[in-house]
Amino acid sequence: ISVFWFKQMEDMVKNHIVAIDVKDFPRNLHKYSDMLEGRSLIVKKAKVLPVECIVRGYISGSGWKSYQKDGTVCGIELSSGLVESSKIEQPVFTPSTKAESGHDTNIPFDEAEKIVGADTAAKLRDLSLSIYERARDYAGSKGIIIADTKMEFGIYNDEIILIDELLTPDSSRFWSIKDYGPGRSQDSFDKQIVRDYLLTLDWDQTPPGPALPEDIVNRTSERYREIVRILAGQ
Repeated sequence: ISVFWFKQMEDMVKNHIVAIDVKDFPRNLHKYSDMLEGRSLIVKKAKVLPVECIVRGYISGSGWKSYQKDGTVCGIELSSGLVESSKIEQPVFTPSTKAESGHDTNIPFDEAEKIVGADTAAKLRDLSLSIYERARDYAGSKGIIIADTKMEFGIYNDEIILIDELLTPDSSRFWSIKDYGPGRSQDSFDKQIVRDYLLTLDWDQTPPGPALPEDIVNRTSERYREIVRILAGQ
């Protein structure tokens, strides 16, 4: 699904993809095609910008928790009277630090400016919002809400490019328009099944994580396949 979205955004920003099909990989890897096909890419080695770029179009997850405390998300004041899963009037850019391990930490925009520089931070914000808005409109035509998403950028040949993954169930919250209703949590096409299971455990949320039961893995896998079918027709 990342490849699908990277292609959708190619006219907006370059990405790190070099090869998708194993036949285009170095010849010494062809003998491993059974293992690699459909689950691997050859990519450019970029200098990773140490800021996670998060765009929120709806208030959920950590954003909802923050709003309940003081009416803000990452220092951005939102309208009063919002409820869980409310649509935000305009999508907001809420960066976070990129942690080597454990949880990323939400930061205000001026902190992102200190980390990567004001010009780069502004470019990341503008690109992230543009990517989200295009993806939101496309997904909406397929009956899907993109509540929020996280993306990463790097520097390659002195240019900002998209790296890592893009608009996957690991990095985004996908909701069904048909089933959407503000004022409650939504049934998501993402890793929420795993999140909910882990919350039932006595685990301090530090690596390594606990093993997942086969049922949790299978249910999550099917949700991932379903959103790929809906959005990418694959």
